[in-house]
Amino acid sequence: MSTDLLLVLALLLGCVGLFIWGRPRMDVVALLVIAALPLTGVLNMQEALAGFSDPNVILIAALFVVGEGLVRTGVSYRLGDWLLKRAGNSETRLLVLLMLSVAALGSVMSSTGVVAIFIPVVLGISVRLGVQPGRLMMPLAFAGLISGMLTLVATPPNLLVDSALRREGHAGLGFFSFTPLGAIILALGIGYMLLARRWLAKTGVKNAARSGPGMGTRRRMRDFVSAYELAGREHRLRLRTDSPLVGVKLRELTLRRDYQANVVAIERRGRFSDEVLPPNAGIELRAGDVLLIDLASEAAGTTGREGRADVLCAEKGLEALPLPEGYFSDQSRAIGMAEVLLPPGSRLVGKSVLGVGFRRKHGLNVIGRRRDREPVVGGSTELLEERLRVGDTLLVIGPWKAIRQLQPQIEDFVVLTLPAEVDEVAPALSREPYALLSLGLMIVLMVTGIVPNVVAALAACFVMGAFRCIDLAAAYRAIHWQSLVLIAGMIPFAMALERTGGVDLAVNGLLGIAGNAAPRVLLGGLFGLTMVTGLFISNTATAVLMAPIAVSLAERMGLSPLPFAMTVALAASTAFITPVSSPVNMLVLGPGQYRFTDFVKTGLPFALLVMLLCVVLIPLLFPL
Repeated sequence: MSTDLLLVLALLLGCVGLFIWGRPRMDVVALLVIAALPLTGVLNMQEALAGFSDPNVILIAALFVVGEGLVRTGVSYRLGDWLLKRAGNSETRLLVLLMLSVAALGSVMSSTGVVAIFIPVVLGISVRLGVQPGRLMMPLAFAGLISGMLTLVATPPNLLVDSALRREGHAGLGFFSFTPLGAIILALGIGYMLLARRWLAKTGVKNAARSGPGMGTRRRMRDFVSAYELAGREHRLRLRTDSPLVGVKLRELTLRRDYQANVVAIERRGRFSDEVLPPNAGIELRAGDVLLIDLASEAAGTTGREGRADVLCAEKGLEALPLPEGYFSDQSRAIGMAEVLLPPGSRLVGKSVLGVGFRRKHGLNVIGRRRDREPVVGGSTELLEERLRVGDTLLVIGPWKAIRQLQPQIEDFVVLTLPAEVDEVAPALSREPYALLSLGLMIVLMVTGIVPNVVAALAACFVMGAFRCIDLAAAYRAIHWQSLVLIAGMIPFAMALERTGGVDLAVNGLLGIAGNAAPRVLLGGLFGLTMVTGLFISNTATAVLMAPIAVSLAERMGLSPLPFAMTVALAASTAFITPVSSPVNMLVLGPGQYRFTDFVKTGLPFALLVMLLCVVLIPLLFPL
């Protein structure tokens, strides 16, 4: 083993260790790889940066934009509405249609985004049918993972495996190369979940009751107030003419610091009718304005909430007004509420609500938080200054437009639940036909091969932009830059392993273990190695490392590399075993109220079934 290979392997093990540890972020680790590889002397700087010029990096970025266009024009939400209508009152029909819908949509856009979109839909249907969310959330996640096995563009590992084949001079994969086998796996997954749903974690009567006031109805704003134990915190206070707050801008107020009071909205008498204003920092208060105040629970040893309200009124020249029952529903055209889940990778994790300037950035107030399904009750310190964790659910209040603007930001937020009042204010999205036209154009161009895949995806982006399905700012926000940097950073790693003999070492190891066994045994070993590797590092990094090994193994055996490459791609998507194997699993962990062992006992048997199915069918569909 050469010194160069030892250096590269040490660097690889260091990266794997950092991936498992989770610090620093994966994209930062990839950048460290780019900086370190030229120092080993194995690659020069131009070769270390070659990943950024790979067409698949641009293709994946374009696919993020196409997916965002489908979200912004309502295509994905329309599919959820269709699912709700077709499911009726049958849980079985719901499960089948849910998995088919998620797999179909996930075959042309990010599976993480699709699952994030469907979580609120599934929660709403669960309440209506009286079904525990845990019976549906894992089928949702499994369908998202299986969607990566349906088309070439469904997930980055497929594109990276295709790139590895073409780089070695072999024929690449077609748009529908994965579809026959993926469709069989999807059918197997649906059948398996129809049986396995009875094993899944049950929420229990207590937690089910928390999901709404009576099963079969959608939650309304008043139900959020009850679930987060906010009753008694809301106050309507009018500025008298002698109030010292008259003429003061909202940013200059110290109500939060002095009274643990947040201004949620401002009622102001207009020329023709009253209007409700969001609490923008630049608003100057006027006499007669009515402040809707959220008065947080008192800290231990301080004046009670009602006492602080009286002190606030006395010191600031305010007059308490009654808060009618159903106030929030009455004001729902201006004031919205939503439950927001923090997914893995959210930039809010490890920071406080105040620390990230949540109200300033998003125009929304955080008035409640739940952790481990329990509401966090306390003063503003507990609510706004405590560091947030993955899986925390925030209750936000503010303009519906601001809430809608959170929905595309699925890397930071999953808008978990919208109240029933949203139906009265949801805007009509008129660009849906053009988004579908763009998607159809991309698929036709990719299937026919008239232009390279990256050109087809860029053409779809341009068409969406021309028809105003998405603007430039939203397009840049839609791209998951962390994933792109990770891919670009790991591609030269594969090059370094090939140049130093690391790939040959892995191939010799597999051949040494398998000996003269049948090719299917080699496929099974390759599948198992890829699947196990994917338990510790991302499926994208797994595919980058394993694809060259698969191609080299096939060439050494004198066999077609296509079935070996397909094995790696499918194994990289077989991330059913643990909740940390994929962001998709992490998203449903909280809403489904699962434990770690729920994924193991449900996912491991299915992963083994998928492995057996692939070992049997891949040589039949792609001859060795």
